[in-house]
Amino acid sequence: MAQKHAVITEEMLSALKSRIGVEHTPTEPWFNTAATPDAIRHFCNGIGDDNPLYCDADYAAKTKYGRLAAPPLFLYSIYWPIGTWGGLPGIHAFHSGNDWEFYKPITDGDKINFTETLTDVVEKPSNYSGRIIVQYSDTYFRNQRDEVVAKARGWVVRAERLAAQEKGKYSGREPAKYTVEQLRAIEADYDHEVIRGSKPRYWEDVAEGEAMTPVVKGPLSMRDIIAWCMGAGSYFIRAHKLALAYRRRHPAVAMHDSTSGIADVPELVHMEDSRAKEIAIPGAYDYGPQRISWLGHVVTNWMGDDGFLKRLYAELRLFNVIGDTTWCKGKVKRKYIQDGEHLVDLEIWAENQRGEVTAPGKATVRLPSRP
Repeated sequence: MAQKHAVITEEMLSALKSRIGVEHTPTEPWFNTAATPDAIRHFCNGIGDDNPLYCDADYAAKTKYGRLAAPPLFLYSIYWPIGTWGGLPGIHAFHSGNDWEFYKPITDGDKINFTETLTDVVEKPSNYSGRIIVQYSDTYFRNQRDEVVAKARGWVVRAERLAAQEKGKYSGREPAKYTVEQLRAIEADYDHEVIRGSKPRYWEDVAEGEAMTPVVKGPLSMRDIIAWCMGAGSYFIRAHKLALAYRRRHPAVAMHDSTSGIADVPELVHMEDSRAKEIAIPGAYDYGPQRISWLGHVVTNWMGDDGFLKRLYAELRLFNVIGDTTWCKGKVKRKYIQDGEHLVDLEIWAENQRGEVTAPGKATVRLPSRP
């Protein structure tokens, strides 16, 4: 049973560090195992992306791919490369970022597998918790031809729960509230979203400093959380006897409700305010991969069908709780030619209704060049 007030011991750290460098190959799927039309559609529904390259087979057939493509971060539905493999039982994990490198497009029919390796374990001071550990891992995704499709470095913060509650970093934060006019403005931002699509964005036409059209997400609701899980899956959320069997195999996963005593998965911090407050968060909050996928959405909208996302880096800095609204924004930082490729570096970020940047990031895109 996971202890709500567990602390990080030297024995736990030693056991975790012993796994550094050991490649982990899963024995069962995380969620999806292939890019099928349904799997791609469900993932896009889960992040609110209606790009026809991913959702319209007739449209996609006329593109260079000749079939449906999957958004790059569809790989989150294959596995969440967030650095948690290796343990620290009873210590809650906060996904803190990913550094993605993409090498191959993912299209309808591709079968994907993955391996993960714990690469480092670092202790750091924190204003949020007492003792915290940051663990890093590298995950490689390969297709049915054994080609490396992508690599993702992930890192996760393991925080002592009792210390987190005592520090109270988020105490006093009020839930989001909106006027009718503010909600209408958010809806108007949805209407202003631009999908570049079949109109090529040529490298020559890009100017350093130009802004990307934002993509808005929110106000975040439980519907959005459920839609994400329907599209990207969850390794822990299982029903009835399957849930019991999993908890018996992995007893440290259980998180007990302080009121009812019922044992359930730690992911309920994303669905129940009471669970989130037990780890000192003001309310249920989004998934890290969910928000990073939103940043991927603004990039793929901007680059068009003929662009290719080579890298996406994002850090998760602040919690995005139910009721918060997020604008995914970006601008061109640099354009250059390297190894014959016409590249653009982008600064991207997720910004909430308080003007706080909750997830800063960057991306590199390969664009077509004018003949």
